[in-house]
Amino acid sequence: MSASESFLSAPVASKATVKRAGGVWPGLVLVGVITGAGYSLREMPGLVIFSPMILAVIIGMLFANTVGVAANTKEGIRFSQKTLLRLAIVLLGFQLTVDQAASIGLGGFGIIAVTLVTTFLFTLGVARLLGVERRLAQLIAAGTSICGASAIVAANAVTNARDEDVAYAVASITLFGTVAMLAYPLLGALAGLDQNAFGLWAGASIHEVAQVIGAAFQYGAQAGEAGTVSKLTRVALLAPMVFAMGFAARRSGGGESGARPPMPWFVLGFVAVVLWNSFVGLPDTVRPLVVFVTTLMLTMGLAAMGLNANVSEIRSRGLAPLLLALSAFVFIAGFSLLLVKLLG
Repeated sequence: MSASESFLSAPVASKATVKRAGGVWPGLVLVGVITGAGYSLREMPGLVIFSPMILAVIIGMLFANTVGVAANTKEGIRFSQKTLLRLAIVLLGFQLTVDQAASIGLGGFGIIAVTLVTTFLFTLGVARLLGVERRLAQLIAAGTSICGASAIVAANAVTNARDEDVAYAVASITLFGTVAMLAYPLLGALAGLDQNAFGLWAGASIHEVAQVIGAAFQYGAQAGEAGTVSKLTRVALLAPMVFAMGFAARRSGGGESGARPPMPWFVLGFVAVVLWNSFVGLPDTVRPLVVFVTTLMLTMGLAAMGLNANVSEIRSRGLAPLLLALSAFVFIAGFSLLLVKLLG
């Protein structure tokens, strides 16, 4: 299934593959084993700071590039990488509400939005100076400015980058997000931030949701709550950012014969779920299960990406993409801190 196919068509295509020899099941079993290994490895001392998503993509890459991937697993890996990931993005909407976004105030929302857009554009500009390929640069920009691995997955529906690009972007975002999680509490104290200001800074600039929570709650319970809400508000901007990327891709491809870059219609499902969660909601008994299933599906999708990644191709990209991710990380941390100090 090509990346230009809509989210709604993905389940139909995947059903057809079941009728082929082997179907999706061998690949799903392999992805499931990698996913389980990611969850299990996270329980080891020192690894709890990493999400199972990150560990799964690393394990998948190691497996694919040492043991190898059998041909009869390809369909299941493709199903996990396309359909399950897109469904997981939709389900992320159950972790957001309109009231949560409103609770940080107009000033807080402005800091988050301006930081997101400025970081995205800054990253693309530096990528041109460093000579980083456009699709990889867009993935790094999305992961840094919005919400880490989830944003990379959603943005890839538009960029249609190679699996190696996705794996590289996820790895670099994980590296610098982890550095931020460990360093922010000390830097926040040196900057004289109170708990609300620190939570806003962490939520506006650290990459992954789990990393924000890890950093913000180190600073205090109030900072943890403010950081979580700020980060979820930033996640809500995933939809307009990806639609903007799709619109830009359509315009840039408009002069090419038959060029129709994909519009990620599954992001509409994300928006619809956010609205449903805001005005109808889920029973409290069901919500933890939905959160778990969402993380599980994201982990399976990233495990599949790891299984498709070629380490030699990643190495061939050199240090330029890593320098790009570092530059983006330093920029978003410094720029958002400046806004928080001036406006927060």
